[in-house]
Amino acid sequence: MKLVVVSAGLSVPSSTRLLGDRLAAAVVGRAPAAAPAEVEVVELRDLAVEIAHNLTTGFPGPSLGAALDAVASADGLIVVTPVFSASYSGLFKSFFDVLDRDALAGKPVLIAATGGSARHSLVLEHALRPLFAYLRAVVVPTGVYAASEDWGAEGLAERVERAAGELVAAVAPAGGSATERVEPVRLEPVRVGGFDVVPFAEQLAALRPTQA
Repeated sequence: MKLVVVSAGLSVPSSTRLLGDRLAAAVVGRAPAAAPAEVEVVELRDLAVEIAHNLTTGFPGPSLGAALDAVASADGLIVVTPVFSASYSGLFKSFFDVLDRDALAGKPVLIAATGGSARHSLVLEHALRPLFAYLRAVVVPTGVYAASEDWGAEGLAERVERAAGELVAAVAPAGGSATERVEPVRLEPVRVGGFDVVPFAEQLAALRPTQA
């Protein structure tokens, strides 16, 4: 299982990177033995200049190109942004603006954010979730927001573990692996009123996991 963490933290050290690391560690701990998680971290702070150049020229530099390839080839993503003006940061949005529009289609994504106050926690629902739904990613149900007062407090660890479990389940379903995919099988139609029709129940039953 290839896991990529995209962190938009600006400072060093960064609470945004720290949250990304905690989420990644929780995923690694829950990954099945048959598909252990390999983690790669993409620090957007280091790519800011190349992202700006890509927006104006249409071509990524070598470091940005490698980061875009890593995200596109990942089995699952953890994306973490600081909150600026009640939304994700401009650097975070710009990175996904230069990513190929089909790169995240069907890809499991865990969304997370950090901020100075708990009142910004809805950023997960009004900004991050719609963004990745637009990119056709599969966003896991639990998003993780960490305000300044959450570090060391009860609740954060439980949210991290729950979200990590959901991401692992989305990437490697029970009894399967990260390479498993769903493919339809050939169905036999029946003749109804002069038309060939495949009953809907049979169409649903035909969707079963197939090893890649």
